[in-house]
Amino acid sequence: AALLGHWHRLTLVSAIVKALRDLRQDLFAHLETRPSSFYDRVPVGRVMTRVTNDIEALYEMLRGLGSLVGEFVPFFVALIIMLSTSVKLTLILLALVPLVGIATFFFRRATREIFRRVRNSVSSLNQYLQENLSGMTVVQLSERQQRNRAAYTEINRENLEQEYRSIRLTTYYGAFNDSLASVGLGIIVYYGAGAVVQDEMSLGAVILFTRFMNMLFTPVVLLGEQLNVLFRAMASGERIFQALDWDEQIREPVEPRTLPDRLEGNIRFDRVNFAYEPGRPILKDVSLEIRPGEKLAIVGPTGSGKSTLIRLLGRFYDFDHGMIFIDNIDLQDIRSQDVRRRIGVVLQDFHIFSGSILDNITLGDPSITREQAIDAATTVNAHGFISQIDGGYDALLAERGANLSQGQRQLLAFARVLAANPEILVLDEATASIDTETELLIQDALQKLMEGRTSILIAHRLQTIQEADRVLVLVDGEVKELGAHDDLIRAGGVYATLHALQFQDVGEPSA
Repeated sequence: AALLGHWHRLTLVSAIVKALRDLRQDLFAHLETRPSSFYDRVPVGRVMTRVTNDIEALYEMLRGLGSLVGEFVPFFVALIIMLSTSVKLTLILLALVPLVGIATFFFRRATREIFRRVRNSVSSLNQYLQENLSGMTVVQLSERQQRNRAAYTEINRENLEQEYRSIRLTTYYGAFNDSLASVGLGIIVYYGAGAVVQDEMSLGAVILFTRFMNMLFTPVVLLGEQLNVLFRAMASGERIFQALDWDEQIREPVEPRTLPDRLEGNIRFDRVNFAYEPGRPILKDVSLEIRPGEKLAIVGPTGSGKSTLIRLLGRFYDFDHGMIFIDNIDLQDIRSQDVRRRIGVVLQDFHIFSGSILDNITLGDPSITREQAIDAATTVNAHGFISQIDGGYDALLAERGANLSQGQRQLLAFARVLAANPEILVLDEATASIDTETELLIQDALQKLMEGRTSILIAHRLQTIQEADRVLVLVDGEVKELGAHDDLIRAGGVYATLHALQFQDVGEPSA
């Protein structure tokens, strides 16, 4: 019996672990398909809680209920023996069981909202912790530690308050169940004593009832003890399935167009309008054609829609009105994954993953060989610093590439794009200050990266703007000017004014 019990627990826990592994995998796969607009709106800490804490709560509940199932075997054995001994006394004791059900019903109503608040407060704790740990350098530089501790204390206090409320209700519920067990014992003693005196039951049968009553009530008491975990898990399960119901995604074509083996790289925006929030347009009637192999620099004040324009091209967002064409194919007729394979994107916040340098160049693409990755790194001037690191391309990088300089991370991002060999390049130039030697390496790498590719650059360096074929000036989401750098300077319009304000005589950003 002991071996059978251990086998039952092992089988049960294994099944639960596998089921939750699949659920966690499905949830992760679902989150990977959410567009950028979703992560603009939903904090990362809240999403992480769904995948970690809420899944763990489900595990604790299922494991507890699985153990509880085993307790019902002796429950039914005891019930049969008690019925064969005294039907009347057994039915009296069974009449107490519905009271547990009634108490459970009211307990569930009282605690459902409380446990939802507990899970939400845990999510808030994780969110605040994730934000502050990610920005710890800024926190320390601005000496915000004391203020952040005070804010975290307040969030923690709210969590503690909700936890106390749930514990109090659970304690009351457990006390009620214990009271019912005491009432049952009193009924056995009272009724059994009378039955023994009247020779309706033997003393041994009464003692048997007191022993079997524990077997009858143990599953009920255990169920009460599991309700704390159960209702927490119900709140977690509700949040997990809400996450699985997050249906915000890029609209994929029903009958997608197939792209040719090699794109020419012609891009056309036709009266494109876009807004992150209704009534607050970011792009307004943007019309533009970029010729194959052309280098287009985009300039404009902060918030003018520069980054939004290139994110739309990569199908990170669906736009409201207008059309975008690649080689005369409507962008919305192409699957987003097919578009992104053909467009190499390097944003200012390019991400470095934990793992080897080689993995960060190939991103796990089996079609990119080690030799191709090294060739790409060599072309964009990244091979020099990589070869000086212990382990070279197999060296492990810290989270977000913390053990690399800003310039090294940018060169690594260039190598990643070049290894994928896209026909179109989209680049948001980094504005961080770097040393002159690294600046020269980056400029040389950029020229090699753009060679033979249609290139769109949000430009912050004067040299990049001057070497572009044309310059697009965006102001408040509208195209104000478009032309060669020298022509726009001579025209004395918006670009000439922006140029005079932004650049010093030395040819670098003034701030």
